[in-house]
Amino acid sequence: MNLPSDGGISKFFNETAPHDIRSAIETAEKDQILSPTYPHSERMKAKRYEKEMAKLQIELVQFQNWVRESGQRVAIVFEGRDAAGKGGTIKRIRENMNPRSASVVALSKPTEREATQWYFQRYIRHLPAAGEITFFDRSWYNRGVVEHVFEFCTPEQREAFFGQVTLFEDMLVNEGITLVKFWLNVSRGEQLRRFLSRESDPLKQWKLSWIDVEGLNRWDAYSDAIQDTLRRSHTQIAPWTVIRSDDKRRARLSAMRHVLDQFDYTNKNNKAVGKLDTAICAGPEIWDA
Repeated sequence: MNLPSDGGISKFFNETAPHDIRSAIETAEKDQILSPTYPHSERMKAKRYEKEMAKLQIELVQFQNWVRESGQRVAIVFEGRDAAGKGGTIKRIRENMNPRSASVVALSKPTEREATQWYFQRYIRHLPAAGEITFFDRSWYNRGVVEHVFEFCTPEQREAFFGQVTLFEDMLVNEGITLVKFWLNVSRGEQLRRFLSRESDPLKQWKLSWIDVEGLNRWDAYSDAIQDTLRRSHTQIAPWTVIRSDDKRRARLSAMRHVLDQFDYTNKNNKAVGKLDTAICAGPEIWDA
């Protein structure tokens, strides 16, 4: 089993990665987008990004104040491929929020006791109370994708999950919780480029695990599982919003705008919120394998 410290990412790049992916990474300029289907050829310039980010973070503070004063309950689910930017996006959204009422839930492997509980049970206790925003850095959708791809669950358990997940989310929404579901997607070349960067950086190696290394060989299996999950759990009550995140800057801004678009909060500045780039932030129809 290859671990990040063993150079498993580099070994995959040198020995196994498709030739076109390897060539694209080797010849790309620093800010060049690798995916030929991504609607922008270069990453957003830093100056524009920082200007828009500052405006949106002010709006997010206003939004949180409204959530606290009005007693709203907001749950925001972040799912996506490895290295798609889930954690970084959550960090930027929460950056200037009061952490006491804006928490992050990133659950590890279930304990022996949790493994015997109803699948959704360990997530329920982390749902927001009045005035709170909860960010799920991965969620109950582990069963639909990662557990399935790595055979951590049986086909019967996965089918049971899909039989219950839409009912579960319907109950959350009917209870008064606003549920926002993001699927961050990244192209194969960009994912590998980010993994290589992490592997070579001692301060970021902790982000890698053996699942990341092994997952590189299971790209197609992941793609099939993701498509199946989006198809079976995208509903009118709890829809998926897909963000194509080959450009992290655009992805972060899009996530912020989409969240703010969902609410008519006090002192909302629609000009500051701006318009969504629907070419990279829309429904499952823009998901790209």
